[in-house]
Amino acid sequence: MVTALVSTINLAAIYALVAVGISLTWSGLSVLNLGHGMTFAVAGYGAWWTSEHISASAPAVVLGGLVAGAAVGVLIWVVVFLFLDGRPGFAFRSLIATLALSLIGTNVLLEVFGANLRALPQIFGDNTFIVAGTAVTSDKTGAITCAAIVLSLLVVSLKRSRLGLAVRALSQNPDGAGLVGINRSTVALAILMVSGALAGLAGVLLAPTFFVSPTSGLLPLIEGLIVALLGGLGSVGGAVVAAVLMGATAGFTGVCVGGQYVLMMQFALIAIVLLVRPRGLAGILETTRA
Repeated sequence: MVTALVSTINLAAIYALVAVGISLTWSGLSVLNLGHGMTFAVAGYGAWWTSEHISASAPAVVLGGLVAGAAVGVLIWVVVFLFLDGRPGFAFRSLIATLALSLIGTNVLLEVFGANLRALPQIFGDNTFIVAGTAVTSDKTGAITCAAIVLSLLVVSLKRSRLGLAVRALSQNPDGAGLVGINRSTVALAILMVSGALAGLAGVLLAPTFFVSPTSGLLPLIEGLIVALLGGLGSVGGAVVAAVLMGATAGFTGVCVGGQYVLMMQFALIAIVLLVRPRGLAGILETTRA
């Protein structure tokens, strides 16, 4: 039971980092960013390159992942947002554009780094703690602690900072936000950099388990989209709650039934929730996009 609980909290923390970035981008920009998985993979390689050529210390590796993830956010802003914002069918065009960018990015990573898996150093050490007779590794406790701190700071920042106010204004009334002086392009850059950095942190925290490869972002993207849809696109709080539910489903299913049933149970959960609440646990109304 302790094993399942630890797995639940660990998975929930990682899911939340990815899903919050997706929800934040949708909430502020009406962009469903399918390049998030590629961001995850690039950040993993950024952290690996940092550990190989600069320093293998925990702060350096984490910073390498964060910078690489934020850099991909800037790339998406330049390639997708600046060219498509304000044009007819922006939401659909941006969806296709981020998907195309993701496919291109994955192939570039494959060409540059090859298909071999890359391992990151154990940034939280290799210690093991005994909790209720169950061994808990330091990489899981470190990942949980780090994700919890970052998500807490993000939630507080969104509630109290000018960026958070701008995101809420854009999600409620984009035209009104422009009238009161909110620069949509500047806010878009900040949102994409933050969401990219979150994906980067998730990539670093998951790398000891999944390693780094050109396609390592595919599963986190799927899981992040599931969590974001379950929580309600545009709702950061809903994404966090959904991450806990998805983590619990994965953790307890994997321990009690078998890992091969995890995805099946997760899709069953989202199907049930969306039948009851089509907009997710706390989704914003689609009328805010009109």
